Amino acid sequence: MHDELLAFVLKNLCTRPLNGFAQESRLDGESLKDAVERYEVDYAWHVLGSDRLRDATLARLETRLGQAATAAQRSSVTAVRREAAASQPADLLMSFDNDLPEQLAALLGEPADSLATSAALAD
Repeated sequence: MHDELLAFVLKNLCTRPLNGFAQESRLDGESLKDAVERYEVDYAWHVLGSDRLRDATLARLETRLGQAATAAQRSSVTAVRREAAASQPADLLMSFDNDLPEQLAALLGEPADSLATSAALAD
């Protein structure tokens, strides 16, 4: 299940190269600093490894399940985020405002046999 979760996360990340984001900000008449603050953007590796993303994912998972996340589910969230973060190139940006917590919570809240179906639908 871990490999499928990781593959799903990596395939569905919404990242942008730093240079491209900077050029678009400039075209919008905005400094990179202002655009980064306004869109809550940081390096993808930092967003993926953040406590904020972990907490958002666990909160959504617990709401979906109607109970506290198990130790195994917490561990899975941590491991998938850590590995996804480690695989990101240093210059890719990602917004904190993304649907990754909801996607992970949905997958972790499904029975294991549903995960393959969900991943296949994302193709």
